[in-house]
Amino acid sequence: MTEAAPRPLIGIDGGGTSCRIAVLHDGRRSEVRCGPANVSTDPEAAISTILKGLDDAARAAGLSPEQMARGQAFVGLAGAIDRRETDFVADRMPFDRIAVADDRPAAVIGALAGQDGTVAGLGTGSFMARSRGESLKLIGGWGLALGDEASGAWLGRGLLTRSLYAHDGLLEHSPLTREIMDEFEGPPGVVRFSLRARPGDYGAFAPRIVAAAEAGDAVAQGLMTDGANHLERSVRALGWQEGERLCLIGGLAAPYASVLPEAMARSLHPPQGTALDGALTLAARVGGEARA
Repeated sequence: MTEAAPRPLIGIDGGGTSCRIAVLHDGRRSEVRCGPANVSTDPEAAISTILKGLDDAARAAGLSPEQMARGQAFVGLAGAIDRRETDFVADRMPFDRIAVADDRPAAVIGALAGQDGTVAGLGTGSFMARSRGESLKLIGGWGLALGDEASGAWLGRGLLTRSLYAHDGLLEHSPLTREIMDEFEGPPGVVRFSLRARPGDYGAFAPRIVAAAEAGDAVAQGLMTDGANHLERSVRALGWQEGERLCLIGGLAAPYASVLPEAMARSLHPPQGTALDGALTLAARVGGEARA
């Protein structure tokens, strides 16, 4: 039996800083942006953010709630690391056809647009991936407590750690670490911040670190160098070879591109699309029987 109307495609890219939602229906694409959506650090807040964003996305697309519910959706979320998280999200969404995964596959598919290559995702969190044919190998993306090296959150936490090191005399203060200690009114303020901080809170320091590194701040430059070194180790561990396509994506892509080793810099290619493009591609593959 032929359906009366095509199902809308809904792609969701949820990260620790913001969540983006795209709706493709009758050849028209609309997008909205909402707050952070990390299902491992704050699952209820992530669901609330997504549901509010879906209401906004439906209005932007000119669709009723019933039309949206008939859609095919792919939800890529930071922190969705196993079936507990993905089932939790799927069960709370209004769609009868839905797939939920972490936010890495959609980002890779969007960046490479079907081509072979290696991708480094460098946002609030981080991950590395290599795609060859039907094979996709992923490393990293384990969250700030256990990894996310080179990410914005990792840089921000590193800045606070080094600010405390400088206070303790373990390294020389830089202009940036002095600013940090002044702003927090000493170590107790830094510690109090750390007890409540989430990855996005640490990531908010990343633009200052990048700017300070470009201005010659030694601590900021050291953080960026450490991040670049981890990036190089990771992509080589994936099997990347000089001359192969390498894409950097995320808010820290451009800053890291300027500090990579020359051989890696020569291999850089601009991403062909975004994680939202990848999410819509994956939404189109969602099929089968509608959920009860």
